[in-house]
Amino acid sequence: MSNYRKLEVWKDSCLFAKNIYEEVRTWRDFGLRDQVTRSAVSIASNIAEGSDRGTDKEFSRFLSISKASCEECRTQLHIAHLIGYISFEAFESLDNSAASISNRIGALIKYLKNSRP
Repeated sequence: MSNYRKLEVWKDSCLFAKNIYEEVRTWRDFGLRDQVTRSAVSIASNIAEGSDRGTDKEFSRFLSISKASCEECRTQLHIAHLIGYISFEAFESLDNSAASISNRIGALIKYLKNSRP
């Protein structure tokens, strides 16, 4: 799977990272802002890196890291909402996007594990 740029989940995770950057650009809490942007960028980055590793097993490993970054980002967004940094509507929209990406990464992992012995 060397052409990750054709994967819709990669495209969507890049758009997700862009949306995260737009949402957090005014936060003065640089620690949380840095953490949430790093986890969002990590989603697409690990899809890309894993796709170039040469084996489905390695790609699956990087996809698992990417999926974990989705969940990390979702947690950080939840905390940001709890402390009043983002509205419920913004949280819900970003959380739904992250959940969808996470689910699709999970489906891709399952496909890779079942596609070849």
